[in-house]
Amino acid sequence: MPATSRALAAVGLGLCSALFFTMTYVLNRVSASAGGDWAWTATLRYLITLPLLLPLLPWQGGAMPVWRAIRRHPWAWLRCSAIGFGAFYLLLSFAAASGPSWLVAGSFQFTVVAGILCAPLLYRDARRRIPRAALMVAALILAGVLLLQAGHGGGAIDRAGWIALACVLGAAVAYPLGNRLLLLHLERSGENLNATQRVFGMTLASQPLWWAVAAWAWTRSGAPPAEQVWLAAGVALSAGVVASILFFQATGMVRDNPTALGGVEAMQGSELLFAILIGVLFLGEPLPGATGMAGAALIVFGILGFAWLVARHAAGSPARQRALRTDKGA
Repeated sequence: MPATSRALAAVGLGLCSALFFTMTYVLNRVSASAGGDWAWTATLRYLITLPLLLPLLPWQGGAMPVWRAIRRHPWAWLRCSAIGFGAFYLLLSFAAASGPSWLVAGSFQFTVVAGILCAPLLYRDARRRIPRAALMVAALILAGVLLLQAGHGGGAIDRAGWIALACVLGAAVAYPLGNRLLLLHLERSGENLNATQRVFGMTLASQPLWWAVAAWAWTRSGAPPAEQVWLAAGVALSAGVVASILFFQATGMVRDNPTALGGVEAMQGSELLFAILIGVLFLGEPLPGATGMAGAALIVFGILGFAWLVARHAAGSPARQRALRTDKGA
């Protein structure tokens, strides 16, 4: 396939993956609107994701290397999965009850640069430096998030809005933080696992946490209704399996083309647009007002700016490419 066609195909796959990732926010909002317990929403996704991943592993390096890695270093895997999957999705599910799906989707886009901002806490080498341009992009996206929240609150963010915003931003940081902690652990231990194996390993290592949360949810609200189980299964299939595979395929196709790679990663910005469109057409959610639209535009421009930054700084330098790459799907 010619390079141009390959790049266009990869960007198209990135756009498709963003659509399936968007279903996380939409289906969680449906579950919250129907009165589903947010703790069950979080728990069911990862309880269901585990068996869905098993059939994929024979074509992705197998499960035994993952199992051996967890047995050698159980506490490292438990810590990383508790942060990257546990804290991430508990906070995101709690926030789903606070407002429209586009509000959560837009705020979560801060995760595009959150991994870079965590670098000084994780690394002791050149990777700990935060590029000044990345800080500017982070500030732009955060300003967009604040405008989006303020627009939803009628010009001011109330107490519930601030709590929801804190939860979403916490989730946006926890997701790449858990992934980068795991990558750093694997780097130190010399174990080589691909992305699908890492997702499976973190899902497996997080199971004790999810069963504990399930027991707590049972005491709070009893067994989850069948509708909530099906919605969680939809999230597990669409975001946990389909979207991740599409994204991995897209980035793999253009891994040696920094410009195309940045374009694929910039497709994350369309999650916000998809969430607005689906929420308005199918869930009866209100359109963002002028302030909210301005915030959405800033977020999208910030993600496009980050994609340009990836392409500019990664060209000819695989190390810099890895340092700036996002953590989606990990």
